Amino acid sequence: MPDPTTVKAALAAQAIETPSWAFGNSGTRFKVFAQPGVPRTPEEKIADAAVVHRLTGVAPSVALHVPWDAVEDYAKLNLFAQDAGVRIGAINTNVFQDDDYKLGSVTNADPRIRRKATDHLLEAVSIMDATGSRDLKLWFADGLNYPGQDDLRDRQERLSAALHETYDRLGANQRMLLEYKLFEPAFYATDVPDWGTSFAHCVELGPKAFVCIDTGHHAPGTNIEFIVAFLLRQGKLGAFDFNSRFYADDDLMAGAADPFQLFRIMYEIVRGEALEPSYGINFMLDQCHNIEAKIPAIIRSVMNIQEATAKALLVDRGALRDAQQSGDVLSANGVLMDAYNTDVRPLLRELREESGRDPDPLAAYHRSGYQAQIESDRAHGQQAGWNA
Repeated sequence: MPDPTTVKAALAAQAIETPSWAFGNSGTRFKVFAQPGVPRTPEEKIADAAVVHRLTGVAPSVALHVPWDAVEDYAKLNLFAQDAGVRIGAINTNVFQDDDYKLGSVTNADPRIRRKATDHLLEAVSIMDATGSRDLKLWFADGLNYPGQDDLRDRQERLSAALHETYDRLGANQRMLLEYKLFEPAFYATDVPDWGTSFAHCVELGPKAFVCIDTGHHAPGTNIEFIVAFLLRQGKLGAFDFNSRFYADDDLMAGAADPFQLFRIMYEIVRGEALEPSYGINFMLDQCHNIEAKIPAIIRSVMNIQEATAKALLVDRGALRDAQQSGDVLSANGVLMDAYNTDVRPLLRELREESGRDPDPLAAYHRSGYQAQIESDRAHGQQAGWNA
């Protein structure tokens, strides 16, 4: 069995990025429910993210979404984050909430709109320069609602042109992460609908382009851990957007719908020696906390990923390999199930105590008084949200 000391060391080195937008008001296309204490500015989002990191010890960076997190001075915002104890993570672009993008952004038939969208992507790289961010994360809502609405191949050519122009603007230590989504808001065809399309464009672009897996963006029954294993083998897995789905892109707390799936995904990460931050994968949350309190939900998601990772680290890989090589199907499955069924919460409590943290981050948050403080301090002003 794996050495508990080695397991603890791997867990202590784990890094999970939180998303700025998850701290603001968010919801569905039907309703966004406002909550007390929600941030009003990018600085207040970062302050909340810093609380999550202080309590969990494994959330050292916060992703920004532009223009939701637009400020006049991004270098100053970066210094604010550092003073708070975190750093700026991935810069996420937004080419889906402007009226011009009704028929697409970088794939639009109108060259004026394509130029506008591509200029926004280039602006995001400039923000990366100012904040020291490594990752540019791209997701496109571009697609078609009806057959014949536009030419499918032409749209791929337009997409490729925008990606290449943006890729060429990246600095030496910067990367492009290309996300995908099966459907919505386009319902007939999506221009980047799956990991294969993202992978093909990334291969075409070069060594600084990587696939971002969103765990909620697949067809029902998709074997996500296979995608993880394949992309690791190809050296093209750059990031995760962790969330849970029941029917479509539900963006619920990571591990809420199918914790066994999250364990299987994290096992492939462990098996691929890709867990440590030095490997380069950005393990980020991308969630919509519509009815639950924001900060506790994010803490819970971080804890869920920690638990899945701990179980993955406890897999007896030697015994698993022996069973696989001998064709012992039940024993091989049993090795995985033994690890998954292990209660790792005591181990994680020990790890937190050894690092000087409260063994229960959620309980610590509720005792801290931070929620009451922000509800009082942020009683006035415009709450941040995703502008849906």
